[in-house]
Amino acid sequence: MLKIAWSPIYCHPLPAGHRFPMEKYNLLPEQLIYEGTVKESNFFSPDKLEEKWIVNTHSHTYFKRLTSLSLEKSEIRKTGFPLSLELIEREILIMHGSVQAAVFALEFGIAMNIAGGTHHAFADRGEGFCLLNDIAIASNYLLKNKLSSRILVVDLDVHQGNGTASIFENNSFVFTFSMHGASNYPMHKEKSDLDIGLPDKISDGEYLKILKETLPKLIDTFEPDFIIYQSGVDVLYSDKLGRLGLTVAGCKERDKTVLELAKLHSIPIMCCMGGGYSEKLSLIVDAHANTFRLAQDLFF
Repeated sequence: MLKIAWSPIYCHPLPAGHRFPMEKYNLLPEQLIYEGTVKESNFFSPDKLEEKWIVNTHSHTYFKRLTSLSLEKSEIRKTGFPLSLELIEREILIMHGSVQAAVFALEFGIAMNIAGGTHHAFADRGEGFCLLNDIAIASNYLLKNKLSSRILVVDLDVHQGNGTASIFENNSFVFTFSMHGASNYPMHKEKSDLDIGLPDKISDGEYLKILKETLPKLIDTFEPDFIIYQSGVDVLYSDKLGRLGLTVAGCKERDKTVLELAKLHSIPIMCCMGGGYSEKLSLIVDAHANTFRLAQDLFF
C-alpha cells in the first residue's frame, strides 16, 4: 500500500499576502482522492517527532532558540517565514512525516510525504522556507537505527540543497546529488557530493538527457540501499522562482526516471515534495500529483 504523510496542520495559514502557496497541501490530497489515485486509507497523520531525533541532526542550541522563539530578526528574515509556535509545530510534524514515510518505504518499497523537502535548513540555522531539514533527519534516523547504511539523496528541486549538502559534507554514508538552476537561489552554493548546475530555460529534452546519463551511474557506483527523493516542481517553466523550462510532461518524465530506477534496483525510496510556485495553483497541484500517480502505477 502506498503510504502518504499528511496532516491538516501542514496547511497552517500564513499572514495575508505571503507568497508561499500553503493551499497546495490541502488541494493535493483532495485531488488524489477525487480522481481515485489513492483512498483516505493511504494517508497517515504524523505525530510530533521526538526531540532526540531532531538534535541528532540539528544543534541543541539552534533547536532551543527556535522553539523558544529566540531567533534574531535577521535569522527569521532568512527563513522567509514569520516565526510562530504554530509554524514550528507544523515543521516538527513534517519531520516525523518524512521519518515515518522512510520506515514505510522499507516495508512497501516507496512512501511519500505531502510536505517536506526542506533542504535549505542547516544544522544550526534555517533558510529559504526551511526551519528543520527532514531529508537529513530522516537519513540520520535510518542510519542511527541501522535501517540503512548507504543513502542516496536525489534532490531535483530547482534550488540547490545547500543545507543537506552542508550537513552531510563529511559523511560517507550519505551521497548528496543536487541538480538545480545554476543561477538561482542560493547564490552561494555549498558542495554536494555531486552538483549539476543547469542553465536558465533548459528544455525537457536537455534536462532529461543529463538526468538519465547521471543517475544510473550514481546508483551503480555508490550502491545505495535507500533513496530520498526531493521532487520539487519549481523546475516548471511557469514557476515564479524557478527560471528553468520544463513542462508538466517533462517534470513527470523526470519523476518516472527516478522511481523506475529505484524499482528496477529494488531500492526503497521516500519522496518529499519540495517547492512549487507557479502562478496557477492548478499547475502546481497537477505536477505534484504526477509523482503520486507514478508511485501508485509503478509500485502497486
